[in-house]
Formats: sequence, structure tokens, C-alpha cells
Amino acid sequence: MKKSALNRRDFLKVGLTGLVTTGAAGLLLADDKQKKQDSKKQSGPASGPQPPGGRREGFIYRTLGRTGVVLPVVSMGVMNSDNPELVRAALDSGLVHLDTAHGYQRGRNEEIIGQVIKGRPRDSFFLATKVREGDRFLEMVDISLQRLGLDYVDILYLHNLSQRDNVLAEENLKVMEQVKKSGKARFIGLSTHANEPEVIRAAIEARIFDVVLTGYNFRKNYIKDLDAAIAEATATGVGIIAMKTMAGAFWDKQRTQPINTKAALKWALNNPNITTAIPGMTTFDQLKSNLEVVKDLKLTPEELYDLKIGETAGLAGLYCQGCQRCLPQCPKGLPIPEMMRAYMYAYGYKNLAAAHELVSSLNLPDNPCAGCSSCSVNCAFRFDVRERLVDINRLKSVPTEFFA
Repeated sequence: MKKSALNRRDFLKVGLTGLVTTGAAGLLLADDKQKKQDSKKQSGPASGPQPPGGRREGFIYRTLGRTGVVLPVVSMGVMNSDNPELVRAALDSGLVHLDTAHGYQRGRNEEIIGQVIKGRPRDSFFLATKVREGDRFLEMVDISLQRLGLDYVDILYLHNLSQRDNVLAEENLKVMEQVKKSGKARFIGLSTHANEPEVIRAAIEARIFDVVLTGYNFRKNYIKDLDAAIAEATATGVGIIAMKTMAGAFWDKQRTQPINTKAALKWALNNPNITTAIPGMTTFDQLKSNLEVVKDLKLTPEELYDLKIGETAGLAGLYCQGCQRCLPQCPKGLPIPEMMRAYMYAYGYKNLAAAHELVSSLNLPDNPCAGCSSCSVNCAFRFDVRERLVDINRLKSVPTEFFA
């Protein structure tokens, strides 16, 4: 019999103690002595700095760089969630850090969070949002605060930077310092999906950023350089938060071969220089799974095997690592990493609205590959770049109201 998905009522009924009856007791209770040692080592003494809302028994906590803020190692990425009850359950369960952005769900995401946190003590949650660089940056910050119903956010990110020059651009540094000085953000940072080692090192050089939100997962083939850059950042007090830990969630477009996202999350968090990760959650089952990870980061042999399935089976997957090696290979100079990210949104996360928004923003012609008899791009992950470009580009012809 197929096990039904959890809803909020089931989630609250089961709760953390009720997981014993679901067969998950072994995951939560096995190797309890080791988990307590890990928690003590990673979260510090109980009398030390406290996380928003206080500590939860068994949770593993880490400190976010020089901010001094203590957070559970698992947080909630809200980008794909349109269910306020799920966000509320995450907060009530102790996942107190919520991550959103000005553009998620065309602003609706921030509005949903605003509904959930209304009336909650301000020191009981920790909230981050992101705004893209541009002339309207400060105006967009104010709009985000209005949607959230807040006077300030805990972290404001300069969103989606992939080049050193953008990080160090005088206008970007000036506006970020201005936001922090105004009190509209306690801490400032930047987010990066691509070319992360260069971006992280530029953030260190800039000397103003408190946090970097970076793509980080088991699929990246330049992980050694990324790990080195992260270590350099933490040594200077820059806090590191991980995103894209699920690596696309599926190995195939048809969604028949799921990635073991629980194992992938554990893998990312086994880097002690990462304070917390923000896996996207859209179901109560995903929340339950992540509440198991926040107490136990130990990877089982089976989980380690699962992470190698794609490699051993020769599967390309849906995740683009943003290495940008494709860009000089394309004679048309197409924004291939962005299109591959839209492809992942559509087929991996089933978020057609985010995919449509990203594809539409690129303003490509109906047939972006017209004139090329064959594709000259040799992708590091063996993607059929031309097939994916043409496929996902079809979304831009769909009216926006279909995704409202």
C-alpha cells in the first residue's frame, strides 16, 4: 500500500515524539551518544548565545560567522512554498530561519511569510530576503519590508552575483552599507549560484559582507576550490549558508529517479564551515525529513551509495553547477547557465512560475539556436544543451496570468 503524504494535521499529530510510530525511530534515536557529542561541539554551551526562540533538544546548532547568531543547521527555503501552514509548522518545530526573496512568486512569497510571522515575537525568528542589483534597489527593499510587515530583516542579500566585478562595484557596496546603516537590515550579504569561489573571495575582499549564501552540493566538480574559498571566508568571520543542496531533486526530466535529498542535505552539512542550509520545502513530509537531519548528520552507507547512483549510471541530472565553461563555447553567447537553472526549476522542482519568470527575463528569440546546425557546447555535466534550451524557451510564450 502506498503511504499517503503528510498534511498539517498528520504532522502535528505525529510530532517529533510520534516519529517512533512511523518507523523513523531508528533515525532519530540511533547513535544518540554521538549525536549529543556533535551537538555539544557544534552548538556551544547551553549558557552561551541562544538561537531565536531558544534551543530545541537534540538540534545541532552553529554560529553564523561574526554575526554571533546561533542557528539550527537546517533552515527553511520558502521559495517554492505557497502554504502558510507549512511555514508556520516549520517555525513552530524550531526551524526558525526563513529565506525568501523580493521576486519569489512575484512578491507573494514575502506576503505569505508576513502573514505567518505577524504577532510573533521578533526575536523568535530569523528572516532573510534578497534583492537584485539595480537602480530601484532601495525602493525594492522598502517594498519587501512592507510585504513582510517588518521594520528590518535579519539578512539582506544582494542577489545572484556571479562575477567579482559585480561584488566589488562601488554602487553595490555603497547601497548595501546604506541599508545596514539605516537599520533596515541587521546584516548584509550576497547570494551566488555560479562561479562561487570567485564570488566568495570577492566578498572577503569587499570587507563589508557578513554572510554569503552559496550554491553547495555533492554534484559540483570544483568542490575542492569551493571548500577552500568557504574556509577562507569563515576564517575572516564571514558566515556561510548553503543553498541548492538538493542538486535538482531528480536525476531525470520525467521525475522517475529521485535524488536522495536527505542524504544530499547531510552531505552538505558535513562541512563544518557551513552554518546552515536552506532546503526548499513544499510538503510536510519534506519538513519531517529535514527535522530528522537537524538532529543527525551522520551519513549511512546506503545514503552514501545513493549519492553515487547518478555517477555510476551515467545520468546527467537536472542541476547546472554554473561553472560557466559553456559560455565561451556558444557562438551566440546565449545565457546557458540561467536557462539550465530554469530547466531545473520546471522539471526538478515543478515550479513553472519561477522557470517562466527567469526565461522571460532573458528575452531570447523563439528559436535561440537557429542557424546552428549542431551544438558546439560541451557541458561539464553532459547536458544536451540545445535540446534543453529549445525545450525550456517555450515557456516564454505562455501568458504570465497562467502562473498567477
